[in-house]
Amino acid sequence: MKISEIINKNSPALSFEVFPPKNSESYESITNSALEIAKLNPDFMSVTYGAGGTTGSYTIDIAEKILACGVSPVAHLTCVCSGRDKIRETLSQIREKGIENILALRGDMPEGMSEKSLDFEHASDLAAEIKDFGGFCIGGACYPEGHPESSNQAEDIRNLKLKVDAGCEFLTTQMFFDNNILYNFLYKIREAGITVPVIPGIMPVTNPAQIKRICSLSGTILPRRFIQIVDRFGSNPKAMKQAGIAYATEQIIDLYANGINAVHVYSMNKPDVAAQIQSNLKDIIA
Repeated sequence: MKISEIINKNSPALSFEVFPPKNSESYESITNSALEIAKLNPDFMSVTYGAGGTTGSYTIDIAEKILACGVSPVAHLTCVCSGRDKIRETLSQIREKGIENILALRGDMPEGMSEKSLDFEHASDLAAEIKDFGGFCIGGACYPEGHPESSNQAEDIRNLKLKVDAGCEFLTTQMFFDNNILYNFLYKIREAGITVPVIPGIMPVTNPAQIKRICSLSGTILPRRFIQIVDRFGSNPKAMKQAGIAYATEQIIDLYANGINAVHVYSMNKPDVAAQIQSNLKDIIA
């Protein structure tokens, strides 16, 4: 089923993201984790794409296995290191597997590579290519706190509008820890004429090292309330896990209560975390 249909249901939708293995040695364990999450029967699951397309074949393989479990998959696709012919070949493979949804991403720019040397400089170029290929529900990424490479939020929103105009039918956000940041962002993009559904991305943080890495890469702002949780429970793994799941659950409940109809959880391939989040919401998403 296409994501555009799933998130237009009357009941709140909950989905999870998983990532494929980086090598064959970890293939079995990571695939098993993804399939354990699929057994929870979420509304859909997305599968990420490694830097430079390094995990492309694994992404498609795991997405196909998720589909076989009866869960609609979203295959991520990056274009930064791929020419037009390679992208078309990958789209054909995805279509052959029966996968209907793609999240169109530029991907991280390799060191020393110039945008001008690429067939696709931006995710909007990839979205347009997928739309021209036909047959897919196309999603894109958005950044409530601004893309790290944008000089300001106004520029970022202009670029987001280009992405939507190119063919994106829904957007999934970068993780955030203060819902007010999302609500302010939604107001601004609606004012800019971006009307497609926005699916908030929520990450249950279960260890302090995880959050330090997230902030160093994305510039994500941590509210004081969350910092206090990390300070108090960060040295106790079990307590931090419970507190992180509780914080994420509270965020999700607030989003649903304020009219958001679909939430995407960055599960980090942890079936127990995904299961606990879903259990905490069982009567809300029933």
